[in-house]
Amino acid sequence: MANTVLQCSTSKINEMKTYYKNNLQSKLPPGSVFTAKVPGCTITAYRSGKVLFQGGSGQEEAGRWGSTETAPAKSGKPKTNPKLPANIADMSILGSDEVGTGDFFGPITVVAAYVKKEQIALLKELGVRDSKNLTDDKIIAIAKDLLSVVPYSLLICHNEKYNDLQEKGMSQGKIKALLHNRAILNLLKKIEPEKPEAILIDQFAEENTYYKYLAGQKEIHRENVLFSTKGESIHLSVAAASILARYAFVKEMDKLSAAAGFQIPKGAGKQVDVAAAKIIRQSGADELKKITKWHFANSDKAQKLARH
Repeated sequence: MANTVLQCSTSKINEMKTYYKNNLQSKLPPGSVFTAKVPGCTITAYRSGKVLFQGGSGQEEAGRWGSTETAPAKSGKPKTNPKLPANIADMSILGSDEVGTGDFFGPITVVAAYVKKEQIALLKELGVRDSKNLTDDKIIAIAKDLLSVVPYSLLICHNEKYNDLQEKGMSQGKIKALLHNRAILNLLKKIEPEKPEAILIDQFAEENTYYKYLAGQKEIHRENVLFSTKGESIHLSVAAASILARYAFVKEMDKLSAAAGFQIPKGAGKQVDVAAAKIIRQSGADELKKITKWHFANSDKAQKLARH
């Protein structure tokens, strides 16, 4: 498993230590400032300024503190699944992806989309590619075409539900796994009796970890499931899923902005803290909690801003 690393200032590390105060461990590795354990992730900060996030939800945990770099796993094994078929880009694939995991405001949206090999040329013509390289306006335009072209299943995990699950100890990685599994199952039923040649999940956890997250579920789809990072560049089904998930996320953010009376920013940066503080002053912290991922560091920052 790859580790996620941040290079942080002393003040940022002190802020992290305060944030994780209830999760701090007494045994510290040499050269470290603190070690904390949260569901699905161990965080270790070093005097050098490097902060290491290890575990299935490490990348998501690191994402709320800044931009990340990925350190190679000690085993030297590739992060992507080495069993991907050589001709996967030309196959009929069911792909799944999610949006909103690193955003303080707005829900997590997960989409599974089925793209038959006969549709690949059409999707290319429609401009389908990695949603991260598209503006929201372009995503909306492409998504409206896709809605009538590809079968899909959309699931939205609103933040009231997300916070409830998180407060019960469920990691973001597990929440995502449950959503992906359900979206895939829903879409497989929708396209019956047709079957995709394979299922490609945009990888957010190692395969073993993904199935551990699903342990205890009544239905778990395992047949012909492949995992790969940067799935959007491997098959257009994942790119289509990403665009549809982003489209749903943008629509939900528009609803939040309309309710708040001002534009709610995406992401988890300083502008988000300012907007969150404004909502606290308007409606109170309880209302803010309903529309945000409350365990993000932004919640504490917003409350501090609102008091000044």
